Amino acid sequence: MTQGWQMQGITRVATGFPIQMGQGDDDVSLAGSGATDMPNRVGPVVIVNPRKPNPGCFNPNTGGDMGCYFLPSAFAATSCTFDPVTFLPSPDCGTFGTANRRFFHGPGFNNTDFGFLKRTVIHENYAFDIRVEFFNIFNHAQFKTPTGNIDDSNFGIVTSARDPRIGQISAKFYW
Repeated sequence: MTQGWQMQGITRVATGFPIQMGQGDDDVSLAGSGATDMPNRVGPVVIVNPRKPNPGCFNPNTGGDMGCYFLPSAFAATSCTFDPVTFLPSPDCGTFGTANRRFFHGPGFNNTDFGFLKRTVIHENYAFDIRVEFFNIFNHAQFKTPTGNIDDSNFGIVTSARDPRIGQISAKFYW
């Protein structure tokens, strides 16, 4: 009973993916494509814990103040309007916005997978394996990257996560 055991595991710790900043489909930069427009950065980017309540964060999905990864108050939307009195465009017309496209990263992740196997030899030509495996064994919440489109109601909010702990068991008979 004490022979034939195997254990395996792997841990991966990494920073998150860059947050893709953007601003809708309207062409404020007048470059011919709304995909080039960025919001204006008006303050420091404050990273917060999405698990805890954060003043300055409103989550339209829950109606509460949880779920933000960064506070949206660091950014302001650019707009291109014309003054009906002076017929002059607003200062943002023809500009790309002051925020860089990907200048900070989303939530990182810490994942550990673990498994063990017991091989029992029944006879010279016969063996039986039982394997148990766990993915994300410590069940860490691993949030996906929040949306960086300032025109989206979920701007700065984590809306999904990677898989929770998953376990599986298998058996194999050799002959």
